Amino acid sequence: MLIENIRIRTIEKKDNAAIANVIRRTLEEFGANHPGTVYYDASTDALFELFRQTPRSVYFVCKKDGELVGGGGIYPSDGLPEDTCELVKLYLLPQARGIGLGRRLIKRCIDFVKEAGYKNIYLETMPELTHASKTYEKFGFEYLNKPMGNTGHHGCELWMMGDINKLTL
Repeated sequence: MLIENIRIRTIEKKDNAAIANVIRRTLEEFGANHPGTVYYDASTDALFELFRQTPRSVYFVCKKDGELVGGGGIYPSDGLPEDTCELVKLYLLPQARGIGLGRRLIKRCIDFVKEAGYKNIYLETMPELTHASKTYEKFGFEYLNKPMGNTGHHGCELWMMGDINKLTL
């Protein structure tokens, strides 16, 4: 499906409140706004600053018809191997779903991962976000039996890993 009037770009300071709202509204929509998730993570309100100060990280925001409707990024979370990053805070509002934007955003993240020299992408999600999990599976992410690293999000019960050389774009 053709994506019209869509722009994906790196986060700017002025995006902080809007993307935090997108993240929290999406988690509320799916009943996944519980402790131990990004819903309560203080960094959710300052993503520009977090990603700006962290080498080998990026956060993209998506605008549709001028409105910020989603985002997602790559972050070298604590405790992960040097060649592994985390796909983080990937959320889309309802009007941004079902048009191929999530796929395009994930592809943009994977392109960054390759440029940054990572070999694996780790992610954490929740059973409530079944559509997201199915999308990750289509890319070739595989489920893990336990979490990796120290993300601080103990409310996530599903963990996945993808080898960038095996992920399908």
